[in-house]
Amino acid sequence: VVGLLQRAPWAGLGSLLGRPAVADALMLSLLVSVVAAAVILVLGTPLAWVLARVDIPGRRLLRALVVLPMVLPPVVGGTALLFALGRRGLVGQWLDAWFGLTLPFTTAGAVVAATFVALPFYVVTVEGALRSGDDHLEQMADTLGARPLTVLRRITLPRLLPAIGAGLALAWARAFGEFGATITFAGNLPGRTQTLPLATFLALETDPEAALALSLV
Repeated sequence: VVGLLQRAPWAGLGSLLGRPAVADALMLSLLVSVVAAAVILVLGTPLAWVLARVDIPGRRLLRALVVLPMVLPPVVGGTALLFALGRRGLVGQWLDAWFGLTLPFTTAGAVVAATFVALPFYVVTVEGALRSGDDHLEQMADTLGARPLTVLRRITLPRLLPAIGAGLALAWARAFGEFGATITFAGNLPGRTQTLPLATFLALETDPEAALALSLV
């Protein structure tokens, strides 16, 4: 960070960041990361609940699969997505045949890549909160005849809100900064898949001053 601040072109920073390509990359990064965070919230919350509270066969294997993107090199993750969701992939061929849906090298593909790498950060955070939290209030409410949905809405979710907020912030930050899986699965197409990290990488080869400016965003 000190090196970036020292070498940053402060005099021309405004003009560099005001370029249309930079604005497009920034807006696309915000779009991709926000949509990915929303998907993660919807998918990750019940997944964390299952891992923490539901005793199902293969739960350890499921947890290992969920956290795998945290230790997998992002480029390898992008390659896996390409072979799974590409037009000739295991799932992608059916998406294309049945719905005409193609994910690679699209904005939706960038969202999928960001979701893939960021989901574990949210699930691990919320699962940890569910495991460490005292569930005696939930048990008492259940004993007194409260419906499961009421217990979830009135007791469980309010107690989980700090963990949900922290996990969502971590997941959003990871999605915003995603590079390897995105460039492998979605490509580096300006206006479609070129997020801010990809624009920074491209600028590093052609315009180092612009790359420094982008790195400060």
